[in-house]
Amino acid sequence: MLTALAIRDVVLIERLDLGFGPGLTVLTGETGAGKSILLDSFGLALGARADQGLVRRGAEQASVTAAFQPAPGHPVLALLAEQGIEAEDEVVLRRVLGRDGRSRAFVNDQPVGAALLRRVGALLVEVQGQHDQMGLADPAGHAALLDAFGLAPELREVVNRCWRDWREAAAALAEARQAMEAAQRDEDWLRHAVEELARLRPQPGEEERLAAERQALQQGEKRAEAIAATLAELAPRDRRSPGPAAALRSAGRALQRLLPAAPAAADPVAAALAALERAEEWLGEAETLLTRLAEAAEADPRRLEQAEERLFALRAAARKHQVAVADLPALFDTFLARLAALEDGTARLAALTLAADSARAAYVAACAALSEGRRAAAGRLDRAVATELPPLRLDRARFVTAIAALEESGWGPAGADAVRFLIATNPGQEPGPLARVASGGELSRLMLALKVVLAGTSPVPTLVFDEVDSGVGGATAAAVGERLARVAERVQVLLVTHSPQVAARGAAHLRVAKLTGQARAETRVDTLDGAARREEIARMLAGERVTEAARAAADSLLGAEPTGQQ
Repeated sequence: MLTALAIRDVVLIERLDLGFGPGLTVLTGETGAGKSILLDSFGLALGARADQGLVRRGAEQASVTAAFQPAPGHPVLALLAEQGIEAEDEVVLRRVLGRDGRSRAFVNDQPVGAALLRRVGALLVEVQGQHDQMGLADPAGHAALLDAFGLAPELREVVNRCWRDWREAAAALAEARQAMEAAQRDEDWLRHAVEELARLRPQPGEEERLAAERQALQQGEKRAEAIAATLAELAPRDRRSPGPAAALRSAGRALQRLLPAAPAAADPVAAALAALERAEEWLGEAETLLTRLAEAAEADPRRLEQAEERLFALRAAARKHQVAVADLPALFDTFLARLAALEDGTARLAALTLAADSARAAYVAACAALSEGRRAAAGRLDRAVATELPPLRLDRARFVTAIAALEESGWGPAGADAVRFLIATNPGQEPGPLARVASGGELSRLMLALKVVLAGTSPVPTLVFDEVDSGVGGATAAAVGERLARVAERVQVLLVTHSPQVAARGAAHLRVAKLTGQARAETRVDTLDGAARREEIARMLAGERVTEAARAAADSLLGAEPTGQQ
């Protein structure tokens, strides 16, 4: 419910802070005092169109803040959660309107668009006025109101579930049809691609393995070339040229001739000869090692060529199909599946068509049960509203809940019915839409009758009635007040009224007055109780001059304890 309203610099209101409680709160005051300004300000916070004329003269901007305490689990909490706005036990709507006509909106101090502000406001407040009807006058909500009034929730839940099942089955069928049509269009290309990839047979991780193998083979080839070049340096250049080993042996034989028969231990010739022998020995060992290395590093040119051909073929296929090499196996599987779908498509489509038809039949059956329940509930609703009309001076009116079958294009999760509340205000008149047939006063009283019957079926916790009692008095005004009090037992009601019989029913009473000073006029709102409230109701009864008789009549009206006392 609404707990507080703060208004700054709106027309004649410079600064105003109001608190609200449960039950029926009445707002009274002379014509022109500023009651409409108060409602316009409230509407601004709820997302109504921003009119720069609302900004008080001399101020740069106007602002209105409305604070609410929604019940746990209220739909507005789910909406705000979807938008990422935190809201535990309070929802605060704020609208700032600049002198240039531009406005900014906030929910719990988070900036939001005007559209979201209106969605939030519509979940928290419903306004019923003579000239702007919201909520009950909108046919889009009539089916939900009728269902909440007289249907078991299971009926609508079954329809909703069957609708989802049908949509899912229909979507699967449509997807299969599209896939089959696409496969048929590309069948020749698809078969060629499958044959090509089947010959290639790409394997997971094959590119990395081939790349590593290719690099190893290339390095082995270079190693073999280096070893071969080293061995070539140690081999004779040609038949006439001795190799290093032969040269060392020839040098040793030549040096042998210089060696005496009994050389001394330190003979340098002997030492040189020994060095030549060691060199020949090491050279032989090196040649042996290099030969072994050459045999081990002997490269297979065909193996390297095969690895490169395979790697290049995989990369060419990947470029052709615009995928990574690693994705080729999955692509091959996809192509195979598409071919299989093409080949098995007729059977699969038949199965999916059967499933979709079965789901549709289940939905139609659920809708039939829902429609039957709605027709029964509509009769009960019509009778309940009919009992409320005569006391509200609508005894010649006839309320009708019309239920019509929708075309299949209009079916949805709420069923296959178009539900509309219709009214005929005169005998012999064809019932028509509420907002078109009834006059302003009649429509307001009709909305009150509906609210009496439907109160508690809507999640909206706060109702605003703007002069619902306009043009009536006496017993009719008393009936209006009594019904407003009944509605206020279940939801919070704010009422702008000129009827003393209605005002006396309020649990709280606010008086709107316009003060005219030397500089400018100003609207003020006072909370009345006791003698002040008695005087205000007496003024409403007598006019400008309050008499003792009017005060006595006010005492009589206030004699009954107001319903929903704070």
